[in-house]
Amino acid sequence: MTENALLDFSDLPRFDLFKPDHVTPAISQLLDEARATVSALESPGAPFSWQEFVLPLERVTERLGRAWGVVGHLNAVVDTPELRAAYNDNLPKVTEFWTELGQNLKLFEKYKALQASGEYQTLNAARRKIIDHAIRDFRLGGAELPDDKKARFAEIQEQQAALSTRFSENVLDATNAYEFIVDDESRLSGLPDDVKQAARASAEREGKTGWRFTLHFPSYFPVLQYADDRALRETLYRASATKASELGVNPDWDNTQNIIDILKLRDEEAKLLGYANFAEVSLVPKMATSPQQVIQFLQDLAKRARPFAENDLAELKNFAKTELGLDKLDAWDMAYASEKLREKRYAFSEQEVKLYFPEHKVVGGLFRLIQNMFGVEIQPDQSPVWHADVKFYRIEKKGQLIGQFYLDLYARKGKRGGAWMDDARGRKNLAGDLQTPIAYLTCNFTEPAIVDGVKKPAYFTHDEVITLFHEFGHGLHHMLTAVDELGVSGIAGVEWDAVELPSQFMENFCWEWDVLQHMTEHADTGKTLPRTLYDKMIAAKNFQSGMQMLRQVEFSLFDMHLHFDYDPNGRKTVAELLADVRHHVAVVIPPAFNRFQHSFSHIFAGGYAAGYYSYKWAEVLSADAYGAFEEAQGDPNRLAETGLAFHREILSVGGSRPALESFTAFRGREPSIDALLRHNGMVSA
Repeated sequence: MTENALLDFSDLPRFDLFKPDHVTPAISQLLDEARATVSALESPGAPFSWQEFVLPLERVTERLGRAWGVVGHLNAVVDTPELRAAYNDNLPKVTEFWTELGQNLKLFEKYKALQASGEYQTLNAARRKIIDHAIRDFRLGGAELPDDKKARFAEIQEQQAALSTRFSENVLDATNAYEFIVDDESRLSGLPDDVKQAARASAEREGKTGWRFTLHFPSYFPVLQYADDRALRETLYRASATKASELGVNPDWDNTQNIIDILKLRDEEAKLLGYANFAEVSLVPKMATSPQQVIQFLQDLAKRARPFAENDLAELKNFAKTELGLDKLDAWDMAYASEKLREKRYAFSEQEVKLYFPEHKVVGGLFRLIQNMFGVEIQPDQSPVWHADVKFYRIEKKGQLIGQFYLDLYARKGKRGGAWMDDARGRKNLAGDLQTPIAYLTCNFTEPAIVDGVKKPAYFTHDEVITLFHEFGHGLHHMLTAVDELGVSGIAGVEWDAVELPSQFMENFCWEWDVLQHMTEHADTGKTLPRTLYDKMIAAKNFQSGMQMLRQVEFSLFDMHLHFDYDPNGRKTVAELLADVRHHVAVVIPPAFNRFQHSFSHIFAGGYAAGYYSYKWAEVLSADAYGAFEEAQGDPNRLAETGLAFHREILSVGGSRPALESFTAFRGREPSIDALLRHNGMVSA
């Protein structure tokens, strides 16, 4: 076994042996190997067959991708100064290689020759799709540019990678650095006990007295939702809303210039490739065909949601004034007043529901659903991990291993916020030598509190349960694939605006009575969720769904306009564009100091540039797909058949065929928006 953990590809990643000083020598060696292979393949006499051309290139790039994937993953979940330095030192080298590869005209010509050859017609659909994608990606990678423009294109890629990393680091550093200590317990009136316990434990860990609140979501959001102290809510809101901006605590973490520079580089990249704007570039590998189509789709959603959103807001304002004595509803009052209104109208609180969702029951209930629906078994497994809280599992079908995954559920210092699924490796099958897929499933839930030296079970809000199901849907898409070709197995090669289909599909099951019965157990009584409380949850399911829909449309339109018809070299600021979008679609306008865009990592550091709309786009698909399960309710045989069909037609095929074909094969028709509107309560009585 190699001494460098990143060069051990024998099986699972060796997190137990990893050291930051492994990064540079490993990446250097893998880059040298990859360049040597490319050099051999691009020579005039080298063959351009699948076996002798595509597979050798896939082998070296996969090794580099897997090793760099481990580095990037660790940088996101256990950030340290040493690891960050190693990551940033090697990012330009890795970016340079991928850019070189994407611009390699000799390789591009060989792919085109393979596509035009007789062999192409004999290949299976998955292999033909990989070749087609490669040719598309060479064009998007600048392979057809003249040499002087290729050099500039390469500079742009390197600069973008560095700026996106800096953007993400600024958000993380600003989040990690902030703390607010409360030393008077009376200021915590309204906060649930477990939130107070977590804040107390956080202070003790830092050697401080009182209650410590941070900008990690499980810490600050309950303050906005439950704290009776309005000044405390405002303090936490302001800190969160201004992080990583010129109004934040440290000017070194201000993302203002990073945003401008990223947008300028994307615009320049698009122009070099012959497109009018970056949105057009972004949409080439997606289902949507043009920025105008996306904008029309979003504006239609906004139009349908607006009456419901206006009603939501009017109701909230009236309640806040008459019941809470708030003549003016400020941004830091929204979550608080909404929770009070929910409690009054539906006679329950989110905290009451949370007491029914201990981690072990939620995870067990999720696994039970997956096992029943797709005929698989999920069992604990053994692997080195990067933190003591991380768990590892295997998925088997008929006794055969088909996938494995890491589960990292809790927020902590040095871990990027949010929730995501990423792949540690993909499925491939070379002449019977099967490599099974592995996924990282990462969330940022409240860690178990330690009270008087005793570790309490972690309890999840229902929203957190939904988040877990969402990320597991991505994981299923990656792990339940039946495609043997790496380039289109699992989530590889799937259109970005369809990739959210399985994740949003899974969210629906968090509202099913039969599912909840197997994932609830009250903290004090041990009883499952009572039907009366479930009925209240269902009644409240679409509480403020109009405002929530418009908020997502606002983010999506802002993203699309930013990359479509906004001039980053012009006089109009990004903040002014966001204000324009809000003026046209939003009913809730944040205060002028709000700097949401400065931590909008999805589009500036996360791959969703001109693609944030895909959440809503895919929600149309996922709601309609779930409709097939609704139609099968009450018929166990039909339900089982529907689950197997979803696996067969959507999860198993990966990117081996267009997502619209997969959806149509499952549903028997093209998608309809009706189910999305119905699920959100936006159908007039």
